Amino acid sequence: MILPGAVVRVTNPSDIYYGYQGYVQRLSRGKVAVLFEGGNWDKLVTFRLSEVAPA
Repeated sequence: MILPGAVVRVTNPSDIYYGYQGYVQRLSRGKVAVLFEGGNWDKLVTFRLSEVAPA
């Protein structure tokens, strides 16, 4: 189950973020906003729910 705060991994092999793990920030209408943090950068990216899986 994917809820805000959960850690997810991008499972779409054609996506530039494939294999990255991030934190779910929000869910809305079949889409999920995932926060990626790394060193000195943070990025919030929206994916379809089918493109991510619990890590």
